This record gives sequence, C-alpha cells and structure tokens, in this order.
Amino acid sequence: MNKLMRFVKDESGAAAIEYGLLAAGIALVLIVVVQTLGTTLEGVFTGISTGIGAMAPAP
Repeated sequence: MNKLMRFVKDESGAAAIEYGLLAAGIALVLIVVVQTLGTTLEGVFTGISTGIGAMAPAP
C-alpha cells in the first residue's frame, strides 16, 4: 500500500510528458500553417506567371 501511495504522488516524469505534448502541439500548428501558406503562395505565383506570360511579346 505504501508503494502505491508513493507511485501516485511521484511526479518525476510529468514535466517530460508536458514538454512532449507542448512540442507535439507546436509541430501540429506549424504543419497546418505551412500547408496553408503553401497553397496560398502557389496561387500567388501562378497569378504572377500568368500575368508575365500575358505581357510578353510574341516571338
């Protein structure tokens, strides 16, 4: 019974788990941001390319 009480009160691994969860959350946010920006930037560069192509004189 005494070992069980010590096990319940032991918090030595809690900080490592919290840091792991924090790192996983940050990684998830970064993945979502990069995917969103990637799609947006693809549209921007496609528009620029189309505009430049339309302004170029025919050979």
